[in-house]
Amino acid sequence: MNDRDEYESDGLKTTEEHLGQLLGRALNSFDLPDETVEQLESALAHSSSLRSSHHSAGLHRSLHRHTFLLSDGSSLTLWELVHSAGRDSATEHELYPDIGDARLAANRLPGPAGSRADDLPLFPEYAEGPDILAELALQPRKEAKRAFVPDRSADHARRVLRRAENADRPGEETARRLTDALAHEITQVYGRQHRIKEREVGFTLYEHAFLLMDGSVASLWEVEHTATPDGRHMCEVYDAERTAREAMEPRGRVG
Repeated sequence: MNDRDEYESDGLKTTEEHLGQLLGRALNSFDLPDETVEQLESALAHSSSLRSSHHSAGLHRSLHRHTFLLSDGSSLTLWELVHSAGRDSATEHELYPDIGDARLAANRLPGPAGSRADDLPLFPEYAEGPDILAELALQPRKEAKRAFVPDRSADHARRVLRRAENADRPGEETARRLTDALAHEITQVYGRQHRIKEREVGFTLYEHAFLLMDGSVASLWEVEHTATPDGRHMCEVYDAERTAREAMEPRGRVG
């Protein structure tokens, strides 16, 4: 069973379809608090991801996070425990509003001696208080060896800055510094489609890294998205990765 592939495909479903399937397959969905179920009725968008997975002789179990953006701007998370402890090793699904309850349920599953859910590490991008749109800021980036290409890099920097539409884009000081660019490298750091208010919204984050004459490296962080009222493609540019990632979160609330 390829848990990651199965859950990454959830982005193709509407939030209503995803929620219906989630509640429908959970053996214990009737145990969810009434307040939780009522809140989920106002869900506008969703995000699902695999958080941990363990396969051993006779048992597999995995933990998935499903986060929903609600109409009041808040978010609600359900934790899904998927395991093969059912009759004839059938796959079963259980839902919990609290991660501690989900892990406790995993510990109760039959399995090889010494095998406990506490031994399952959460994926490193997990953080307390998740929000569906904060997913954009929770994707760790692996550092890779630079591969700079000398190709009119100063002109490239000017083009990137010129197409930026955000008012807080890098200013003249950054533009002057990048006139010394000898080579550059473009890396896609993040890219994902989200269904928000019944339409697909795309976000892509690029790093434009420039090698300067003094041997230092300067980067521009470009956010391309369609989170505009009319679905128009828009570019924003920032001088820090964190600022760019944080800027994506409120963009995802545009209807």
